[in-house]
Amino acid sequence: MPNSASSSASSPRASSQASPDRAWLHLGLFVLTLASTIYAGTLWVNRALYYETAGQWALWLDGIRYAVPLLGFLTVHEFGHYFAARHHGINTSLPYYIPFPFNGIGNFGAVIRIREPIPSMRTLFDIGASGPVAGFVIALGILLYAFATLPPPEYLLDQPGHEALKTHIEQYGTFPDEPPSLADAEGEASVLVVGQTPLFWALSQLFENVPPMYEIYHYPVLFAGWLGLFFTALNLLPVGQLDGGHVLYALFGDRWHRRLARLFVWILLLSGSIGFMEGIQPALLAFSPAWGTWLSWGVLAGVLYLYNRSIFSKAPVLQIVSLGTLLGGAALAEMEWAGLHTIGYSGWLIWTLLILWLIRVEHPPVHRRERLSPARRWLGYLCIAIFISSFSLQPLSIM
Repeated sequence: MPNSASSSASSPRASSQASPDRAWLHLGLFVLTLASTIYAGTLWVNRALYYETAGQWALWLDGIRYAVPLLGFLTVHEFGHYFAARHHGINTSLPYYIPFPFNGIGNFGAVIRIREPIPSMRTLFDIGASGPVAGFVIALGILLYAFATLPPPEYLLDQPGHEALKTHIEQYGTFPDEPPSLADAEGEASVLVVGQTPLFWALSQLFENVPPMYEIYHYPVLFAGWLGLFFTALNLLPVGQLDGGHVLYALFGDRWHRRLARLFVWILLLSGSIGFMEGIQPALLAFSPAWGTWLSWGVLAGVLYLYNRSIFSKAPVLQIVSLGTLLGGAALAEMEWAGLHTIGYSGWLIWTLLILWLIRVEHPPVHRRERLSPARRWLGYLCIAIFISSFSLQPLSIM
């Protein structure tokens, strides 16, 4: 799960003694997370041909070049929450880092524990907004440095495989305008493509030697910066008690938070439905050519029915309308209508499950409701702009 603050905002502030932090535990988790993230970085960069001559130290150096900026971003994000909470006198833990070397990223982010209810709207806003804003500044700095120090396209010649791409680079010294056809690259597996975001695209127009989106994970600092945007956007999703939910609730109140959060979860379900049919249906067809199509639509309809019952629990008509619209959108995407297939990402079905059963769509009430100051409101609008500029509806796809 991305870095976040675990908190409660549902009742008046309770008096509590500050619990002592076990510094050794937080430091130990940080060291383990650093090690697991370095390991993951070595797998992503994978300049095997270069390591054969430069030695194993170069392999681990690439892992460090990935891990240090990524953990720097996570740390600043969490301490943004931490210092804001401490400023308001809220009993808060130091960050707990979550190492995990097997998920491709090397960790599950970090989290702080807020040990008492948040008493007021302004305190809620300050704690919610401080982490994403602080982390975004670091992610932006990482990206600017990465773009400014990009090596020439020949850098990718040290990668195993990628033969069609390497042939183009050797001939022209540039990246191809269109992805090389995998049919022309015999024996190569499918390629992972990371999603474009408005900010990443805008920055890419200012620099030379920017790699295509299906190759940036071989550039350790650039990929860490992209992940910084990705984690920032995940935390700013305008739902429940995520940072974006706190900001939305403090800015617009309960009614608009409830409406906008449901709308956004519905958009995630649409993307997840399209991604499900593009990614899961071929596997079901391979398993059962005769029944694969009906089985895939049946599974999707059943999953969406359960989701809609939870989202629109008090509005049966909306449940039916939403279910039909989502299935219709998935069908239109299969026909490649209006480019809908380009926004599909099945992972949002998992994220929606986490939102519905763990994070929740609605925000719990805050005891002391108060209007935000003008400065806080502008900071809230900035958080919305950061979310829009950092978010990709299709963060991962297979080419």
